[in-house]
Amino acid sequence: MNRAEANRTILIKLLVVTVGMFGFGYALVPLYRMICEVTGIYDVEKASSMPVNTQVDESRLVTLEFDANIRSDLPWHFRPLQTSVKVHPGQMVQVMYEVRNRSDQAIAGQAIPSYGPQVAAKYFRKLDCFCFTTQSLAAGEVRQMPVVFVIESGLPKEVNTVTLSYTFFKVEGAAPTAARPRGGNSAAG
Repeated sequence: MNRAEANRTILIKLLVVTVGMFGFGYALVPLYRMICEVTGIYDVEKASSMPVNTQVDESRLVTLEFDANIRSDLPWHFRPLQTSVKVHPGQMVQVMYEVRNRSDQAIAGQAIPSYGPQVAAKYFRKLDCFCFTTQSLAAGEVRQMPVVFVIESGLPKEVNTVTLSYTFFKVEGAAPTAARPRGGNSAAG
């Protein structure tokens, strides 16, 4: 066998090995998935489905009512954007409140929550709330503020309605230029 024939034979063998390696790499993903399905290592159907929150008690609905109050020395208008909502215990909920400074000067206020019935406070978990910080509004400013919360599934079965009420109090001596809360929207008007 001469040198040219030997080189051609080696070239053909290398091409066959290269094509074989490419084909093996291409077939590896379906082969891996098939092996995993057969052995049960990886359940493809479960992995592709959306995760489910097992903390939510879908067998029960609780009515949440929202209330807003202002102390008489605070010239603001304050209201929930929705007055009630039905939720399952364990379900994360977001509601919005709106506040408007009706005066011609910047004023700071602090919201204090209360719950009815009082036992509900133990099962009410706020994740984000405008009540966590002092709110400063410029003259005429309107702001929408979120409350994100969960009613824990341990809420007594006899409690079917929970009222979340906020009262805004004027904060004397607070800096009227305090930073706006996360997620708050503002508009003059």
